[in-house]
Amino acid sequence: MVINMKLKELQDAMIAAMKAKDKFRKDAIAALVSAVKKKGIDAGCREDIPDEMANEAILKEIKSVKEQIDTCPKRYEIMSEFAPKMLSAEEVAAILQEKFADVLATKNKGQIMKAVMGELKGKADGKVINQVVADLTK
Repeated sequence: MVINMKLKELQDAMIAAMKAKDKFRKDAIAALVSAVKKKGIDAGCREDIPDEMANEAILKEIKSVKEQIDTCPKRYEIMSEFAPKMLSAEEVAAILQEKFADVLATKNKGQIMKAVMGELKGKADGKVINQVVADLTK
């Protein structure tokens, strides 16, 4: 059985939190583990969940916790430790100009977003991508 690195990292962190008797941290990480596993089961790759898929599940879980940040800011902080590093606006702009120059030339914002989201999903915040596209199509 092959376990991807992201899931293994989460499971190790959860075990460490259990050993440290840090129930709050264990519960937050357990929520991430189950979100990742559920995504893997839904996609039919239960035994070998790719890191990219794990990152998507983690980001989705963090987003829902962020919406409840008033009630549980600590949970958000713990989960954020496992979030993949997001690209900056400058990095997004560089990728767009390098790989999507032909689509940018159309100045069609909808078409550009559609083209680049596959490449940048889970790697950059949607708001950042949207802002960069807006700046580049002025």
